[in-house]
Amino acid sequence: MKATRRILLVGLCAVLLFGLPQMLSVAAGNSSEATSWSSARRDASGLSPAPETHTDAIIQVFGARTWGWRGNFAIHTWISMKRESANSYDRYEVIGWRARHGGNALVKSRGAPDNHWFGNAPEVLATVKGPAAEKLMNRIEAAIESYPHKYDYRVWPGPNSNSFIGHIGRAVPELALDLPPTAIGKDYISGGVPFGSAVSGRGVQFSVLGYGGFTASPVEGVELHLLGLTLGLDVDDAALKLPGFGRVELF
Repeated sequence: MKATRRILLVGLCAVLLFGLPQMLSVAAGNSSEATSWSSARRDASGLSPAPETHTDAIIQVFGARTWGWRGNFAIHTWISMKRESANSYDRYEVIGWRARHGGNALVKSRGAPDNHWFGNAPEVLATVKGPAAEKLMNRIEAAIESYPHKYDYRVWPGPNSNSFIGHIGRAVPELALDLPPTAIGKDYISGGVPFGSAVSGRGVQFSVLGYGGFTASPVEGVELHLLGLTLGLDVDDAALKLPGFGRVELF
């Protein structure tokens, strides 16, 4: 009887700690304001410098709330790169619908590296510029090529677009990539293995196929994961990590 009560108490605490912030986030309304995906904004946001005026190499990782009701829970992430003196960016991302019927979900495109994602404005999650960026690009391209889930996509809990960017972060620690809690799928370690480095490439992570686990890292701080949701504390940046809301600065 006591064991049953303990289990119920643990379950109730988990619901409150993970579920309550997510429910409050949904109530606050973080989904796209656009009423139709076909008319939603897809134009450039201006967060990436124009190749004509910025000749240096640059790497940027972006995230934007996903389309429709899913935006209350998650963001879509992608990476854009421009080599020194190049006249365009290369943009890499995983797009789920392309994996239907055995298709390749990994997309490389040229054009706007920083466009709105179906009505939602992006934010920059990581930036590296100049010679440091140029040195990382071959390794990033190798990590992209080695991603094992190009033909395998699941919205929840992964592998998805955020699992892809997490794969790159683990392979290239110099990006110091700290994906927000709303990057659902980031905790699915490539290949479905239970242990690996944190997304930043530093520290450790345990994950049961993205359904649950934990992260301990000098970059991300301490995170607990449950059903794709993240609850954590980033001591270095003095921020809470909450489901739905993402990062909440304490000071």
